[in-house]
Amino acid sequence: MTHDDIIAIMEKEMVVALGCTEPAAVAYAAALAREAVGGKTVTVRVIASGNVLKNAMAVGIPGTPFTGMAYAACLGAIAGNPARKLAVLAGLSEADIDAARAFVEGSGVRISKSDSPKRLFIDVTVVTDRGAGRAVIEDEHDRVVLVEADGTVVMSAPHGSGDHAAENAAAALGIDGVFAFAEAVDLDRLGIVRKAIELNSEISRAGLAGDYGLRIGKMIKENVDLGILADDLLNAAMSKAAAGSDARMAGSSLPVMSNSGSGNQGIAATIPVLAVGERLGVPKDRILRAITLSNLMTIYIKSKFGRLSALCGAVVAGTGAACGITYLLGGGLVQVRSSVQNMIGNVSGMLCDGAKGDCALKISTCTAAAVQASLMAIRGITVGPIEGIVDADPDKSIDNLARLGNEGSPLMDGIILDMMTNKRPS
Repeated sequence: MTHDDIIAIMEKEMVVALGCTEPAAVAYAAALAREAVGGKTVTVRVIASGNVLKNAMAVGIPGTPFTGMAYAACLGAIAGNPARKLAVLAGLSEADIDAARAFVEGSGVRISKSDSPKRLFIDVTVVTDRGAGRAVIEDEHDRVVLVEADGTVVMSAPHGSGDHAAENAAAALGIDGVFAFAEAVDLDRLGIVRKAIELNSEISRAGLAGDYGLRIGKMIKENVDLGILADDLLNAAMSKAAAGSDARMAGSSLPVMSNSGSGNQGIAATIPVLAVGERLGVPKDRILRAITLSNLMTIYIKSKFGRLSALCGAVVAGTGAACGITYLLGGGLVQVRSSVQNMIGNVSGMLCDGAKGDCALKISTCTAAAVQASLMAIRGITVGPIEGIVDADPDKSIDNLARLGNEGSPLMDGIILDMMTNKRPS
């Protein structure tokens, strides 16, 4: 693959998003459905896959006090701008928020689980005083395959499993290809990575300054200030990474640069590496290459999973971060490969039980694991092939992790969603 090919992959997989990508995708579909017929929204019907339901159930909606899919759907139908795609809910007014509250409380939204085998499937019908619009999204958060107006097809795209060519290209990179690109690419061509640093740093700073969600990142920083925790590289990386997720999961109106369909993955692949580089005083050019390595490694690994899984994406992005941190510490290809082994030998079993406040806690855990994996790799310590799912070849270890996610997800997702939807009121 040429550098042009790889940059195209990165620009496809690193997309600006506002809020959690599952409710954003639901809002996007609702906005498209309403736009198809125009008029004032009367009812909204959402049919979504279990993975989407799981990830949209408890997460904050940007710029609002709301959580959950019903509010995402009605806000998209009432006030969403579909031209903004995953930033569809940018610029909401107080009137929009009041209208959404009344709409949901008046039972204007119906939600049900899809029978589709696809992990990412969203089918939204919006009935207005002018007709009924419908939009369907499959496989990728912004991949629209159907728009209808009163049963007439306005737009359609082939049904399938998303962009196979792009997925196959990313999957063909291999660890060696990712590393070679990050070392050799012209830094002037990394505008998408620079934008990731800018956006994800801003939301990290907001999380440290505000009181978002569980305050994981801010709590770490406060305990450092109190002298309870050490003012060191590890806690700097954990606090800054977690803070970005704190703000995002709680509904911050700041956009992020996502990675492979997840804003949290974008944060977790970018901020820990940046924090370590700044802490160590590494030259900016090398930090940029390290963050490129981290994000591209995340894209490579995630290409083998698909968009959604029963395994937590922070593990994948944390593995990317471990590679970037290893590079910052002076490691080469051998050490980067070792850091992958060390991550898979550590946190590979972390479950995804929906997008919510404690995603920040998982990101802090995976950030700590990434630093540990890197320090081990630099000292020549590597989890070996006799240990669990780790293979002698780290690319094969990644395949094993992906197999665990792909073959295990249908059963695990069903169990997790059943637990989430059948809790007793507290």
